[in-house]
Amino acid sequence: MNVLNEYSQIKEVALRSPLSSFIDDTKLSSEWESLRFHSKPDLNEAIIEYNYFRSLLQDDGISIIDLPSSKLLTIDSIYTRDSILISKEGLILCNMGRSSRTPEAMENFNTLASMGYKVAGQIKAPGTLEGGDFIWLDDHHAAVGLGPRTNTEGIRQLNEILGPSVELHIVDLPEPNHPDDVLHLMSIISPLDKDLALIYRPFMPESFINWLDALGIKFVEVSDAEYVLMGCNVLATSPRSIIMLEQLPGVQSELEKAGCKIRMYKGMEISRKGEGGPTCLTRPLERNK
Repeated sequence: MNVLNEYSQIKEVALRSPLSSFIDDTKLSSEWESLRFHSKPDLNEAIIEYNYFRSLLQDDGISIIDLPSSKLLTIDSIYTRDSILISKEGLILCNMGRSSRTPEAMENFNTLASMGYKVAGQIKAPGTLEGGDFIWLDDHHAAVGLGPRTNTEGIRQLNEILGPSVELHIVDLPEPNHPDDVLHLMSIISPLDKDLALIYRPFMPESFINWLDALGIKFVEVSDAEYVLMGCNVLATSPRSIIMLEQLPGVQSELEKAGCKIRMYKGMEISRKGEGGPTCLTRPLERNK
């Protein structure tokens, strides 16, 4: 049975490879600056990094849906988390806060529909919502970030789609340094287990901390130095089984103290240059108890 959280065993996930998102050097050269990548990814290195990352998911027995390329998509489309949410009733198609990414939801859904996935609802303009701004804690509790990519109207529509059985906690996100930069909810919290989450406390409103505490969730905290290296963005493929970026020794040490099993990938080209960590690269579609 599919469960709604961010830490149970992933059964199926949707990915888009660099070959289907970055495409070629010409596309990378024309888009990386306007899309606020730190520098232009190296396509060959990106493919090597991605293949290793994909192998970590395969090692867990996860079924992978490879999303195809499309002329309508930008290089941001490697970050498959953002365009679609999951719910008990089916998929929720997002209306992206970055307008260049608007086509992603329908393009990705066209592939998933052919595999039997249904739509529970769709966020429509003027509402905006991005998948990186949403987490499930359990079947009846979820959180959504209100910020540059997800607005009040998008959250209102989401609440309507989810229905009264889900308590949706709204988290006010800090302003990013640049209006086109991304600071998603999942930039500051990654659930690791039913009672454990990795957080960056300085950006967590006290009301959000108190809400999580009332749900029995304890915290592992990320330092300032490792937060800027995307230290708070880790993927749980099952309870306390974590995929994370390399070169985060503090986060690694704290997670290991909390009983987590750690696997790491390099991610310079597919993650750090575009500010999209392992949660961003994956759209988990099914998780099992």
